[in-house]
Amino acid sequence: MNIIDVLTKSTINVDLKAKNKIEVLEELSGPISEISNVDQKELVRVLIEREQLGSTGIGGGIGIPHGKLKHLNKLVLGFGLSREGVDFDSIDGRPTHIFFLLVTPENSAGDHLKLLAHIARLLRNEVFKEKLMNVENADDLIRIIQKEDRNEL
Repeated sequence: MNIIDVLTKSTINVDLKAKNKIEVLEELSGPISEISNVDQKELVRVLIEREQLGSTGIGGGIGIPHGKLKHLNKLVLGFGLSREGVDFDSIDGRPTHIFFLLVTPENSAGDHLKLLAHIARLLRNEVFKEKLMNVENADDLIRIIQKEDRNEL
């Protein structure tokens, strides 16, 4: 499964205003709740509960918050970029800039894990991360991800 298969332009925010972890989750979950027809408060609650198990700030300026919802029909992905960086309780203690928010139906463990692994693998590439840090708009981001997804095949 490729990132571009589940990322939509409306769930991309290349200019996050959030100043802390909760605000990031709220800001990224808004567009996802709209396109998925799920309650944003429930989505944020699920994401916070997952964060309490351990931060999804994986270090290197990256956060991959994720959660599962009962009433979701399909896997949904959002992207956020904080140019200033946010304290996301990252494992390396450094600010987090790049966020992929993944929300999946409760019964889709396979797809959930495959996409998490794919995102993490791509984000190990420093050149790719640098390109993400410098995107100006959603179209730029989609173009960059499409190219990387093709290279991964």
